[in-house]
Amino acid sequence: MTRVVDLRPEHLTAPYVVDTPRPRLSWRLVDTVDGERQTGYEIHYAPHARAPRRVRHDGDETVLQRWSDGDIGPRERVDVRVRAWTSASDEPTPWSAPITIERTLTANDWTSDFVSPSLEAQEDEPRPAFLLRAEFDVPADVVGARAYVTAHGVADLEVNGCDATDSILSPGWTSYDHRLVVETLDLRRLLTPGRNALGVWLADGWYRGRLGFGGGLWNVYGNDVSLLLQLELYHADGRRITVPLDWRWSHAPITRTGLYEGEHHDARRHPRGWSEPGFDDAAWHATTVLHRDATVELAAPTGPPVRVVETLRPASFHRCEDGRIRIDVGQNITGKLRVRGRAPRGLAIELHHAEVLEGSELATRPLRTADAIDRYTFAGEGTETWTPRFTLHGFRFAEIVGWPSDRDLPEVEALVVHSDMRRRGTFASSHALLDRFHENVVWSMRDNFVGLPIDCPQRDERLGWTGDVQVFAPAAAFLYDVTGVLQSWLRDLADEQRDFGSVRSFHPWVDCGFPADPAAGWGDAAVIVPWTLFERTGDLRILADALPSMTAWVDEVTALADQGHWRSGFQLGDWLDPRATPERPGDSATDPYLVATAYHAYTAALLARACRLLGDEERTVRYEAVAARARAAFRHEYVTPSGRIVADSITSLAMAITFGLLSCDELPTAGQRLRALVEEADHRVMTGFLGTPLVCDALVRTGFPDTAYHLLLQTACPSWLYPVTMGATTVWERWDSMLPDGSINPGEMTSFNHYALGAVADFLHRTVAGLAPAEPGYRRIRVAPVPGGGLTHARASHQSPYGPVTVSWHRRGTLFELDVRVPPGTSAEVIMPGGSEVITLESGAHQLGRSFRAAADDPPMPRRWNIHDPLERAEMERLAPQAAKEATP
Repeated sequence: MTRVVDLRPEHLTAPYVVDTPRPRLSWRLVDTVDGERQTGYEIHYAPHARAPRRVRHDGDETVLQRWSDGDIGPRERVDVRVRAWTSASDEPTPWSAPITIERTLTANDWTSDFVSPSLEAQEDEPRPAFLLRAEFDVPADVVGARAYVTAHGVADLEVNGCDATDSILSPGWTSYDHRLVVETLDLRRLLTPGRNALGVWLADGWYRGRLGFGGGLWNVYGNDVSLLLQLELYHADGRRITVPLDWRWSHAPITRTGLYEGEHHDARRHPRGWSEPGFDDAAWHATTVLHRDATVELAAPTGPPVRVVETLRPASFHRCEDGRIRIDVGQNITGKLRVRGRAPRGLAIELHHAEVLEGSELATRPLRTADAIDRYTFAGEGTETWTPRFTLHGFRFAEIVGWPSDRDLPEVEALVVHSDMRRRGTFASSHALLDRFHENVVWSMRDNFVGLPIDCPQRDERLGWTGDVQVFAPAAAFLYDVTGVLQSWLRDLADEQRDFGSVRSFHPWVDCGFPADPAAGWGDAAVIVPWTLFERTGDLRILADALPSMTAWVDEVTALADQGHWRSGFQLGDWLDPRATPERPGDSATDPYLVATAYHAYTAALLARACRLLGDEERTVRYEAVAARARAAFRHEYVTPSGRIVADSITSLAMAITFGLLSCDELPTAGQRLRALVEEADHRVMTGFLGTPLVCDALVRTGFPDTAYHLLLQTACPSWLYPVTMGATTVWERWDSMLPDGSINPGEMTSFNHYALGAVADFLHRTVAGLAPAEPGYRRIRVAPVPGGGLTHARASHQSPYGPVTVSWHRRGTLFELDVRVPPGTSAEVIMPGGSEVITLESGAHQLGRSFRAAADDPPMPRRWNIHDPLERAEMERLAPQAAKEATP
């Protein structure tokens, strides 16, 4: 029987707290028969303080449907469930499981102010954390309790000695001058009639701690560290009481903590029972009240909280000769260690972290000025378990220093931390190295989505770089539900863009010495990221909300460009071209102003399409003209009459092809030249951040999939698979972050966990497996696999807004077999390899097959093999036994 599942408001995950009075609803149909579609639906609304209502609608749409029962008031909670009618039955489905949607406070509902234990932070060094506590009475007739919590800093709430939430580092990092995220916490289960206590751990976090590179900046947003908490109790008779709280503070046992520096915790200083009622706080200090700035928005979160999402046992754990305990987690992660053991009072241990080893030592040079050292002093009271509270590290390897040699080794676990996003997409193939590379992409994405998309989790940076996320957004949106995380980040970008008059190279902005000038490919994130989210969700409101930011960026570049040609000012260009020296990462074989002009044409065209979809014909015409002028300027300046690109680099050709800057007559010439350049480079990657995601697509579009596969499956450096052969478990910032001899690239920018170069994963999903949206939100699905590279099978799945989509293909000799699963309410357009006919499939499971002859050089042309990698060695012996024999050391 057909059922309604996964009911949810907007793009949220539970708990469903909104700050809009009319959240849109989405759901999915499961257990359907092939071709079954929804024909109507009914929504049951049950407000907790009002009579329930039912509203019925006709229609086949199940995604982002309008709220139709009047506004949800501030603080109001509504239980919602849905049932549907479908084409397969005259009877409705059973009701879905109900969900509760709660609206948070509006600006006028706040009566509490910030309270602070520390108004001044003079010294530029890690500071201690603080404890705040307050007691209050709960009458026996209280039936509900809510705490609305945010901070200048990061805060953890306890109630009567128990954790109130499993989120960490709340409220996260936003552009604090514009917006603070508020957690809405249901405390009723933690309260008892009579005396109760709140306890808060409070630290600097991003608000007052060190941010940025080059030494960084302290106190970026203010000198205070402070808490804003409004506690409200609901009585059985309907009364609501805002509880006055007399906050007092003391220093925490955390004697110093910083996001880059690590955390020191002295368990001897932990005041037992401090967050429980009856604790003697006479020696504690009164807090200072700080009035709220009414211009700063207090907003519900749009994305999931940061949590501990996985626990890893060490892959290896041993004592070194000098007494250090070496730990290999087995996977490069963002997170922290949890240590459990018995030790005498006053014994202090240190936890050191690094992504890789260099020789026999932790490689800490790539951390730059991030110490990444945690320190714990034992209280000596039996078995103690500890993990840092207010810091994170990027690491695979760690060492415990100071553990006595005469004691059993402590128990250690690694806690993986990131935004708790729902997994959406998967990929697998017959090529083991390619699959490991894809898994590395997944891990790098996980490790770098910590409240916002950052560039690396280990060194003194961890900033929201715009260029990185715009190239990676398509892959990210396939792999995880990133809509809420990226919507929050886009709000920061737009808020700061209004203040600065331009999009900066990272947001939230920290003025730590990086140029503030607009840069192509980075500022273009203001257009490309919302467009990508719309393409993957079908949510036009994302475009409508982002439109002022999108138009401001394109208007700014239009003013800077000379008749469409952006030929002046600061540019990052094709950043980290592999031919650039370690000391000059911006050197590139591609003219940065060619890149700038190409991006201007591309994003102006996307903006015109967005305006058309939003019904703004005047601006549609305007930006179509801007795009046409930029295309003409590009062609005039960079395209020869014969169709050659003047810069004659792989990036310039790939951009011209994929951004639609060439005529149909010129595409063959460009494609042939692109193929020739890739072959001349021995099928090694010769592109930086901006060119890398485009090359394989450009080759396939111009008829050279064999060359694309040979490039994709290359193992010699620089290549996507070279790091895999070196044991990488994440994507590197540089193609050669680790050199073949195991030494580390001498450049200052050498991260081993940086998702930008993994953006090619989108090509794996769309082209290798063949799964892509043909219409925004996957209402129509494109299935068009392009097999090659000797792959015998590939598979991709994606949890679309309508349900799971799966594409799986196998090659058995000359027979190509394709399995497709299409979710209810959608259809798929299938193009089989080597064909042009479009086959339309309705919902359900389908199997197709046809004869398919491999290209002459599929498997790929002879290549340089990595004989030291077991997987590569085995493939070499299978495909090229004579070469394997000759290569034997």
